[in-house]
Amino acid sequence: MLSYQHAYHAGNFADVHKHLTLYAVIDYLLRKKTAITYVDTHAGRGLYPLVAQETQRLQEYRQGIWPLWQARLGFTDELLNRWQAALTSAQPMPEALTHYPGSPWWLSHILREQDQLRLFELHPGEHEQLNAQGLSPHAQRVFGNGLTGLTAMLPVSSPRLCVLIDPSYERKVEYQEVAETVAYTLAKVRHGVVLIWYPLLPAGHHHTLLTALKESGVRKIWRSELLLRAPGEQAHGMYGSGMLVINPPWGLDQRLAAAMEKITPLLGAESYYQAEWWVEESQ
Repeated sequence: MLSYQHAYHAGNFADVHKHLTLYAVIDYLLRKKTAITYVDTHAGRGLYPLVAQETQRLQEYRQGIWPLWQARLGFTDELLNRWQAALTSAQPMPEALTHYPGSPWWLSHILREQDQLRLFELHPGEHEQLNAQGLSPHAQRVFGNGLTGLTAMLPVSSPRLCVLIDPSYERKVEYQEVAETVAYTLAKVRHGVVLIWYPLLPAGHHHTLLTALKESGVRKIWRSELLLRAPGEQAHGMYGSGMLVINPPWGLDQRLAAAMEKITPLLGAESYYQAEWWVEESQ
C-alpha cells in the first residue's frame, strides 16, 4: 500500500515535535568532528510549499508550525531560537513562512564534508519529488524500502550513525517491522542514535512498537509525546505524536522539555507534553 503522501500533513504539530527533536539531536552530534552517516528511512519530498493543493486541503500546519512562526520573535529558549533560525533559512523570503522543510532538508543542510546521508523513499511520486530537490551532494537518494535498505548497509564505514525512522504506519505490521529493524541495527551498531516517530491514534497500535522494543533487549530508550488532547473514546484521528530516541545525547530531555514548555500553549488549551525513560541503560 503506497497511498500516503505527507504533503497533506506538512507542518502539523507532529512535524514540529519530530523535527525539533531531530534538530536537537543533530545539534549535539555536530559538536564532535568525527564523521556521521545519517539514514532517513521514509524521506518524503524534502520540501513542502504550504500553498500546494494537498497541503491546503487540510491546512494542518495552522495547528502546528504556523502559530510557532507567528510567535518566533518572542521566544527566549535557545533551542527554539536556533531551530526557528534554521526554518527561516529554508524560506525564499525570510519574512514569510511559505515552505515547510521535511526531514531530508533538516538532515541535508547540516552535512559536513566528512558526513553522508542516505534518503530512502518507496513511493514513486514522492521519490520523483525528492529527486527534484536541491540537496547536498553528500545526500544519496534511494528508491526503495528504507527498513530493508538500512539493514543492508550495516555496519556503516563512519564512526557514528544517526537514523530517523518515520513510517506512515498504513500497515499495522509496520510497528513490529520497525521494532525488529531497530533491534538489528543496534546489534550491528551498538552506539548508534536512532529516532523513531509514531502516531497516537485511538486504536493504540503504537503499543505494539513500544512493547516489542522493551522486550528486544535494546537499552537507553527515551520516549516523549506531544498531545493535542487527552486520549478518549470519542476521539477521532491522531491526537498526539510520539518520539523514541535510542542512545539520546546528554541533556536532550531537559532541552526539549524547556522548548516544549513554550510550544504547547500555542497549540491549543488542551495540549501538553510528557516524557520519560521507556527503557533505561540497565534494568
